[in-house]
This record gives sequence, structure tokens and C-alpha cells, in this order.
Amino acid sequence: MEFTREIYWNVGHGFLTLGPMYLLAFAAIGVLVYGFMQRMKVYRQGQALNRTDQAGARVGDAVKSALLQTDVSRVKLPGLFHGLFFYGFFLLVIGTTLIFIQADFTDLLFGIKFLKGNFYKIFSITLDLAGLIAIVMLGALLVRRYVFKPEGLETKKDHGYMHALMFVILITGFIIEGARMAVTELGTPLAGWSPVGLIVAQGMSGMGEESLRLVHKLTWWFHFLLVIGFIVSIPYTQFRHIFTTSVNRFFADRGPLGKLTTLDLEDEEAESFGVASLTDYTWKDIFDADACTLCKRCQDRCPAWTTDKPLSPMKIVNQIGELAFNGSEDSLVDTLGKDALWACTTCRACQDICPASIEHVSKIIDVRRSLVLMEGEFPGEEVMTAMEHTEVNGNPLGFGYASRGEWAEELDVAVLAEDSEVDILYFVGCYGSFDKRNIKVAKSFVTLCKEAGVKVGILGKEEKCCGEPMRKMGNEYLYQTMAMENIETIKNYGITTVVTTCPHCFNTLKKDYQDLGLEIEVVPHAVYLEKLMNEGRLNIRSEELNCTYHDSCYLGRHNDIYEAPRKVISAAGGEIVEMEMSRDQAFCCSAGGGRILADENIGTRISVKRAKMAAATGAPELLSNCPFCLTMFEDGVKGAELEGQLVPRDIAEILAERVEPEKA
Repeated sequence: MEFTREIYWNVGHGFLTLGPMYLLAFAAIGVLVYGFMQRMKVYRQGQALNRTDQAGARVGDAVKSALLQTDVSRVKLPGLFHGLFFYGFFLLVIGTTLIFIQADFTDLLFGIKFLKGNFYKIFSITLDLAGLIAIVMLGALLVRRYVFKPEGLETKKDHGYMHALMFVILITGFIIEGARMAVTELGTPLAGWSPVGLIVAQGMSGMGEESLRLVHKLTWWFHFLLVIGFIVSIPYTQFRHIFTTSVNRFFADRGPLGKLTTLDLEDEEAESFGVASLTDYTWKDIFDADACTLCKRCQDRCPAWTTDKPLSPMKIVNQIGELAFNGSEDSLVDTLGKDALWACTTCRACQDICPASIEHVSKIIDVRRSLVLMEGEFPGEEVMTAMEHTEVNGNPLGFGYASRGEWAEELDVAVLAEDSEVDILYFVGCYGSFDKRNIKVAKSFVTLCKEAGVKVGILGKEEKCCGEPMRKMGNEYLYQTMAMENIETIKNYGITTVVTTCPHCFNTLKKDYQDLGLEIEVVPHAVYLEKLMNEGRLNIRSEELNCTYHDSCYLGRHNDIYEAPRKVISAAGGEIVEMEMSRDQAFCCSAGGGRILADENIGTRISVKRAKMAAATGAPELLSNCPFCLTMFEDGVKGAELEGQLVPRDIAEILAERVEPEKA
């Protein structure tokens, strides 16, 4: 016998079948298109934004993300369930498409049948197993959502509808197959190539052919109508993420990572700056809400949410969507909540883990910009004071600008105003210049450079705060003021390479200053020290060191630098015991987003939670690469009552203790 089957068996392939079928199918597609066109009107409430550059790369990323499920699979178990369900359902769609192509095109017009022989056997068993996998994985997802529901996972009526519809579509598909096989394939070699259908057919075999044909025909039309219902409901339910999530990957920000839009503060036509109302957002900000799958991964990773602050990145995105699609005139700020807006540390954990390419951080910063620039509002008096200190003295700590270089007087470091012939400019930053604890880090770094034969220069009193904390707090004006002064100074000296011991300074000078005209090499000290070691210019003695290492957000998730710090620690003899949350999953110290300037008065302290994570490794030393992190960990260790058990240190301090003079 030939391995094949009759398409549209028992249903017919004439006008009475094809007419209603295609009429309903085209009507359903029309409703789907209409539904998305209506939603596009809502997206267009937002401001224009070009996200079609590098179209080829965007298409490639979108296809890769959808077909390989790369973003979804980063959370292991739920990602596995979703990925396998996707592949099962995707194969069923492909199979249905092949049936349509043969029955209604190649066979109908040219008499060509390709669903036969060995290809049909592979086709049959593949679709059979794909349907089974889809049912099992859908069941696993249902159990996770309704039985072992993770804390914070929102369940809407959409989810019940989606699960029920998918289940019925899949199960009716097997009933159709079983009824057909019970009449046409039982007892033939072909039956074994549809193992699940065979089981169903064996269970139905006692019904008699007439009854089986009736069940088959009724179920076939019921199944078809369910599919029509599925297509029609896509724009109006969470099913729309089938399209919007993949499309949002196409529209994703292509970098640099974490870079904010630079406001044109000299735009005379601008009536306001920042986002004060829904229509101040871009269309992409509104579209993000439609791409959101409510998986809560962003919320689970958010350091503010997990320490009992009112900020949920997931809720922020969906509150924006609700305002847009409900036509609400409610205040955007009141809807999102000021405490939530000020709680963000801009760590990018939410965006990094999001499988839907949603951009949470910029939505928050843009509202902060409006609050600060248009309303003059800050989260507390201490932040206002820090801003005033920066305006007067160029730093938020309140020290006189003239004393900025005093920390280096005993080190014989070149000050560029007196000697500009240097190998590198060390942009020290405010904490390295004024904070006693972080001055030790600055001195350690200079010591290492000297031992490597590198002539280091500093700006001294000419250096101003890079402006990053002010910018992330929403004060774009003060940021740009500081930035332009720094840029002019650096350009005047013809500097080609800047090294920083602060990831916030590094990120700002490397990325954000480009918009204002500075394009030079900027290197974080961990990477620079590794380079010196690799070149044989810096000799580090290896001594046993039991430690854990904290990936700062602005070196890690903002710049994807994870290996260089670990390599220099290892070269110094360090045995790193990784924390439960490390590398791209690292937990924030709490200082980012300008929070270094603000008191943490709501919930538990983020730095305390991170210190406890470090202590749980059993390692006596907590190494980091950031002055903000070091400052927070000093406080966190005290707050967690871990003094004497855990000592926070910078990697430069560890290397400086182990540096050996270059051999003659």
C-alpha cells in the first residue's frame, strides 16, 4: 500500500466544503487585521521614533528570538515549557499549511501530491508527537499558573480563555485523527506512524463506521470553528503576543546598552522636557505594553520590588498600556506612583531578562525628567542638597572643587594643567576624589599604573562630576552642564585615552558624552589592569584569597564586562565563590539611578540583602569594581551585622597588595 491519506476525508473537497471554509477563513483574517489596525491607532498616540535602521539585523534577531526561543529559555523551567509548546504548535501549523498547499494548490491545479511515501511517514509521526508535546506542555504551563502559582504572577480571564481554547483545539485534532484512523487505517502498517492517533482510534473502534464518520465530520467543523475563533481573538486577547512580542524584537533598541536619549535643551520650540503625559511617550513605549506577556520576570529581578518597594517594572509598562487603550485622562505620574518612579536603580535587570524586548528604564527616567525639569521635584531634601552642591562645587558630596586633587599630592601624579604629556587620563570621579574609603582605591590604581610604567594624569580641580547620578535622577540640565565642562577640558588637553575606576563614569564618558561631542577611548580599570598584566607590564604575586565577587550593574549588564575582573582576581590568587545571583543575573547594590544621592526609606535596604547574599557564600571578602557598590556594601555589612565576617574591597586594592616591582 502507498503511505498516504485522503485529504478532507469524509468532509469533502467540493464547493460546500471549500466555500464556507474559505469565506470564514478570510473573514477571520480580516477581523485580525482590523483589530491590529485599531490598536495601531493607539500606538500612534505616542511620539515618532525611528526603529527601522539596520533592518536586516533586526529581522535576523526577531527570527532567531522567535524560532530558537532564545529569550524565553533564559528562565529554565517555564522557558522549557513554553519553548516545547511553541515548537509543538509551530510544527502543527506547518503541517496544516502543507496540507492546504497540496489539497488546494498543487493537487487541485497540477495533480501533484507530495504527502506520500517516506515523506508522509515522517510528516505523520512528527505532527502526532508535536501535538502530544503541545498538550503536555500546555498542561504544565496551566499547572504552573493555577496550581503552583508563583508569587506575583498575574492571572487574567484572558489566560483561562487561552488555555481552554488551545486545549480544545489540540484535543479535537486528535479526535478527528482517531475517528479517521479507526475507519481507514486500523490494522495497516500506516497506523503505527501516528502513535497517539492510533491510541485514540483503538479507543473509538467499537463505535461503528457510521457513528465514526458522524463524529469525525462534526468534530472537524467544530475544530475548524475553534481555529477561526483563535484567529479572530488574537488582537483582543493576550494571544496578540504571538505577533507583538516577535515584532517588538525587531523594534528593540540596538544600543549602546542602556544609553538614554539626550535632550535638546536649546530647542526653542519645545514646550516641555521629559514625559508628563501619555502622549509624551514614544509609540514604542505604548507598543511595549502590547508586547508584554505578564511573565513577571522583570518584576522578579527588580531589586526594588524584591525589597518591598512599590516599583514593579511589569506594572509600570502595563499601567501605561491601560492609560493608552482605555482612553483614560488620569494623571500619568499619579497612575505610576512617585514612590515607584523614584525607586528605580536603573540596573537594567528588568530589560536584560525580558523576553519581549521591553524598555522599562527609559520610561521611568523620562518621567523623572519631567518632574525635575518642569516641576522642580526631587525624591527628598537630601537629593536637592546634592544637586545644589554639584551646581556650586562640581560634586554632590559638598567638598570645595579646589580640593578635588588633594588625594594624589603625595603620589606625584601629573596634573594636566601643569603637565599634559601623560599616557592616560585617570578620570577619578567624585567618590575616588573625596570619599575616604574610595580614595584608597584611587591610590591603589595609581600605584599599579606606576609599577607598570604608565604615566598617569588627572584633571584635579578642573574635573567635574560626570553628571550621571544627576541625569538618572532626571536633572538633564545639570548633567549636560557638567558634561560640557568636562568635554571641553578633556579636548583642550588632547587626551586620547581615559581610564576610570567608576563604572558610572566609564559608561557616561564612553556612551553618553558621544552625543555631546566626545569620542575617545574610555576604559574601566578592571579591563585596563588586565591589559597591563597580559602585556607583562604589571607583575602580580599570586597569594591565596578566598572571596566572592559582585558584578556591578554598570560594568556588567550595561557593558557586558564579566570576565576581565574575574581574570585579574584569579591572577592574584583569588578563588571566587560565586553568589547565587551573579554575572548578568547579579543583584544591584542600590546606588544606581542616582539612588546614591537618596535615602532608602521604604522596605528593606537593597545593600543589606546583597551583603547577606555575599555572606552566604562563606567567603570573608566581597570584591567589587565600583565606588558606589563599595560605599553601599560598607553600609550593607553594618546593616546586616556582618562586621568581622565580610570585608568589602575593590579589585585594585587586592592587586596593589600583591604587585611586584618589575625585574631589572
